[in-house]
Amino acid sequence: MPTYQAQIYVTLRPSVLDPAGTAVQSGLHHMGFTGVEQVRIGKYIQVTLTAEDEATARQQLDHMCDQLLTNPVIENYRVELAIKAPAGTVA
Repeated sequence: MPTYQAQIYVTLRPSVLDPAGTAVQSGLHHMGFTGVEQVRIGKYIQVTLTAEDEATARQQLDHMCDQLLTNPVIENYRVELAIKAPAGTVA
């Protein structure tokens, strides 16, 4: 079975307040970066998994995100998926 490398990007839904992002934005303004209009904080997750094919891998990742890795009520996620090159090879 092929091995896949997934990058999962988790962000708050646009309607959800982001106090951490607001704090970072304020800090940037105090540092002189006055052109920063908005900061949103998210998560980045890497998952390596084996699956029969890409569709199965994506289905498993969707279940992982819905059940554990994200809070579907307040967060959105995006998955980037690639076949992982065998050890010792150049991708």
